[in-house]
Amino acid sequence: MTLIADLQWRHAAKAYDPTKKVSKEDIEKIVEAARLAPTSSGLQPFRIIVVESQEIREQLMAGALNPECMRDCSHLLVFAAWDQYTDERIDSIYNRTTEERDLPAGRFNSYTDMIKKLYASQTAEEHFIHTSKQSYIGLGLALAQAAELRVDSTPAEGFDNQVIDKVLDLASLGLKSVSLMYVGYRDEEKDWLAPMKKVRNPLEEFAINK
Repeated sequence: MTLIADLQWRHAAKAYDPTKKVSKEDIEKIVEAARLAPTSSGLQPFRIIVVESQEIREQLMAGALNPECMRDCSHLLVFAAWDQYTDERIDSIYNRTTEERDLPAGRFNSYTDMIKKLYASQTAEEHFIHTSKQSYIGLGLALAQAAELRVDSTPAEGFDNQVIDKVLDLASLGLKSVSLMYVGYRDEEKDWLAPMKKVRNPLEEFAINK
């Protein structure tokens, strides 16, 4: 299968079969696709919380606009971004980079000093806007990987961030929720979108050539 065929196959599942579970191996592949996503300065300023526990998902349902999907899906992936950039976070990733590439310590100091100065001039709110945008790159690749595995998924922004953040105690990790991804297998009878034709703007309208 090609990527285009995979994307033509997928849709945002509207109902999940609670009796069908995605294998641990496939969940790991979906998360790995997001982990390998490109990010600004390579900082990976987001994390994925993988929620399989039915008990935790039932607590999270209070904040969901599509609680049935949250309840019945196999796994819930919560994409959560850094609440702000800090010198420590920047140093941590670049220290790991130099170590794993067998480069001299401080090899990237001139660059990290520059981005630290840039972020120091911004507010924490501006930081979160930027980190949350980075997380969507990972979400897109996770959706594509799920499609390649023929695993159904639903991206969601329709939820109460405060509920999600509180139940998962994201503040203690310096994170804030950005988006959700329901993962599982569609309920063939209840998923009303499944039999419908995929509709997108035609290519000649979507791509503007200059």
